[in-house]
Amino acid sequence: MNAVANHELSVLDLAFVGPGESVAQSLQGSVALAQLAERLGYRRVWYAEHHNIESIASSATAVLIAHVAAHTKRIRLGAGGIMLPNHSPLVIAEQFGTLATLHPGRIDLGLGRAPGSDQNTMRAMRRSPQSADTFPDDVLELDGYLSGETRIPGVHATPGRGTNVPLYILGSSLFGAQLAAMLGLPYAFASHFAPAELLEAVERYRDGFQPSEQLEEPYVIAGVNVIAADDDETAQRQLHLTRRARVRSLFRRGGQRLTDEEADEVLDSPQAMYVDQMMTYTAVGTPDVATAYLDDFAALAGADELMVIHHGDSIEHRLRSLELLAKAADLTPV
Repeated sequence: MNAVANHELSVLDLAFVGPGESVAQSLQGSVALAQLAERLGYRRVWYAEHHNIESIASSATAVLIAHVAAHTKRIRLGAGGIMLPNHSPLVIAEQFGTLATLHPGRIDLGLGRAPGSDQNTMRAMRRSPQSADTFPDDVLELDGYLSGETRIPGVHATPGRGTNVPLYILGSSLFGAQLAAMLGLPYAFASHFAPAELLEAVERYRDGFQPSEQLEEPYVIAGVNVIAADDDETAQRQLHLTRRARVRSLFRRGGQRLTDEEADEVLDSPQAMYVDQMMTYTAVGTPDVATAYLDDFAALAGADELMVIHHGDSIEHRLRSLELLAKAADLTPV
């Protein structure tokens, strides 16, 4: 048995809207991906809150989770994550308390403090840049609503009270690591797009961890990109298309979508270093190559669980990557 099989393997689904695909097709693809992940033996599927990004359809994260949960049976589903400063803790407790009540034992709640958007979108959401300053207190308030030990006298989450939805702290810096350690919560690092501080963050989290009612020992989830294909040529082609998609999200000109030619010009320029830095941790190739990479990555990151992001220019390619990796990693089909 390979080393990857000794780690939990989960999926972050960005609900990617591929070239020529509609948002409806993307959301149908998310259902298909979760159903396949359930059959193949992945532990959980998470969805991330993003706003005003035309290639990502998971902006209404709780709504998407509800839809996918209604079309699956066992696999855990959750937010990876909810950007808590965009919302009141009470509303999130009610949303995820509702999900946990409808689908008991299947719902996770990962929490981040980034906006998940740009400055203009923050204003459209009525969010202040100072909202992130209260993130630690907001996490505690949210936990109080879900545990039934409210920190706001006379205010309770219904549904939500007593559901004890498990919380996870998400981060790409040392701040999240220190907060997760202090609160005794699992820590998920966004190394799939912000790899720079992965190793130091994990070290600080493990060194500073204080046990809590939810968690006795530190637990690390690390994000990693995966493009698994039947042959290397297909994998490399999908890598190029993924890099092109990243260019479009990073280098929009006046709000206009870059053409393929314009995106490729960026990839042929020094600016490509920003894209490739974001994708530092990426497994690309045939299934055996991908799993060997994940073995090394899991050891490097000191991760208890890998959160893989399957990339491809269509849902078919992402489903195939999901399937190939599961078989190579010896996951136990359900």
